[in-house]
Amino acid sequence: MIIKNVELETVCGITSVLPDNELPEIAFAGKSNVGKSSLINGLMNRKKLARTSSEPGKTQTINFYRVNDDMYLVDLPGYGYAKASQKEREKWGVMIENYLHSSKQLKAVFLLIDIRHDPGANDRQMYEWMVYQGYAPVIIATKLDKIKKSQLQKQIKAIRTGLNCKPGTKIFPYSAMTKQGRDEIWEYMDFIVFGTNEEETE
Repeated sequence: MIIKNVELETVCGITSVLPDNELPEIAFAGKSNVGKSSLINGLMNRKKLARTSSEPGKTQTINFYRVNDDMYLVDLPGYGYAKASQKEREKWGVMIENYLHSSKQLKAVFLLIDIRHDPGANDRQMYEWMVYQGYAPVIIATKLDKIKKSQLQKQIKAIRTGLNCKPGTKIFPYSAMTKQGRDEIWEYMDFIVFGTNEEETE
């Protein structure tokens, strides 16, 4: 997709009413330090659209980014931030659950997993909950540049095993540094939203 315009249109906190959008939505979930903001910036070809921080747990709201008046990318609060209080962690969980359960336009959920590590308990819980809600989560394995090429297939297999992925689950390795994987992710999102990809529409 060629990004003509993008804006942060809506920010929802714990007490906010979720927007009743008419455009398709694609949501991104993941641990608080997995690189969600970097991924969204990379997908949008923007450096500071989504706030990145060396301190995990920065995204504490649900952020709706309107892209080309065609779709929304939805940044969900990062989960599993150890320094957050139990009350805060529960609050973020409720926000994510409420969105996934109530959005009328949600077409797909991408779950971000750090490719360097086996999925943790929070990752497994989130994946299982998404499946329970009827979604087929797409996995983005972030921080691809942090491992050797020879480790790639081993780490992807570890993610599939660790999450107990359903057969056919798509996993896209991605690097925020090199943007490797960006085109493949966009091609799949185009397919989800438009039923085709850019090459076929030109």
